[in-house]
Amino acid sequence: MNHDELIDDLAEQAPNYVTDADGDADDLIDTDEAPAQTSAQIHLTHTVGAEQVGVRLDKLCAEVFEGFSRANLKKFIDEGQLTVNGEVVKPKYAVKTGDILKLEAIQDSHSEDLPENIDIDIIYEDEAVIVINKPAGMVVHPGAGNRTGTLVNALLYHFPNQAHLPRAGLVHRIDKDTTGLLVVARTKSAQLSLIDQLKDKSVYRHYQCIALGAVHEVLRHAQIDAPIGRHSTHRTKMAVKQMGKPALTYIVNAKSLHERYSLLDVHLKTGRTHQIRVHLSYVGHPLVGDPVYGTSPRAGLSDRQRRAILDFGRQALHAHTLGFIHPVTGESVKFHAPLPEDMQNLIEILNDDA
Repeated sequence: MNHDELIDDLAEQAPNYVTDADGDADDLIDTDEAPAQTSAQIHLTHTVGAEQVGVRLDKLCAEVFEGFSRANLKKFIDEGQLTVNGEVVKPKYAVKTGDILKLEAIQDSHSEDLPENIDIDIIYEDEAVIVINKPAGMVVHPGAGNRTGTLVNALLYHFPNQAHLPRAGLVHRIDKDTTGLLVVARTKSAQLSLIDQLKDKSVYRHYQCIALGAVHEVLRHAQIDAPIGRHSTHRTKMAVKQMGKPALTYIVNAKSLHERYSLLDVHLKTGRTHQIRVHLSYVGHPLVGDPVYGTSPRAGLSDRQRRAILDFGRQALHAHTLGFIHPVTGESVKFHAPLPEDMQNLIEILNDDA
């Protein structure tokens, strides 16, 4: 089996899974449901350059129309949807300088997810990846109770060719009310590369959060090494459990916001569902606003500070930095997203001693 065939074979398997991260996880979750089949229109062209002369049409198409399997491209050629200078030719056709390759096709997509005109904050994009700064309140992909309004719906609108990829190219996710960076693949090979990087823990994920606790108290737990598993009685919650999966969180810095609250820089070595939220709550420093693992405001706050904490309607957690090996160039890349306005406002209020 050659490399291209191996990629196609893996693409039938690995992209049925998306890594589950709360900004926190590389557990694989099965996305191989059985949704309705929809269709995506494809419109692509390429003009053959001098350095490509003599290459077989099917081979060249696999290079220039990346994201489609060799089998898909052969089918397009055989059915006359992929033409050369407007003519139908054989897959083994040797291309010539100036040949115009045109792919006009309709590809079935095993997805019931529909495109929606939803604004997304794109930090970076190229032919292989898209890096997005997700706002609070946006679910990453459709599921029970969230069929619309998700990042996947937005991606399918702004990048229609994502329809041929499982979950529109997603490789990981963060919680609905966690803000910050996500990387999305634009091709099958990029999706496989990023999934592999998440699985071998080579993706760098750095978070900022506002937590209960003075700096000196929090930094006693600079390394939290405690396994996480499903809560024994509350099945929607996670908990530190002896029989859970290994989970390792580093608190790399802490800045005092108030004598009882701190801004933390957190680095994930592993990724488990709700990892940061569970670990910090476990050591007595839950996140502000966390509806599941949090706690009520402590004494010693001004009325304004107490109200700001009570009114903060989500966990104060932001995926600040994301780094990975670019699946095409092989170079290390790193992206940053500043704290969202609601966290900046809360920090300002907690810093106010009045």
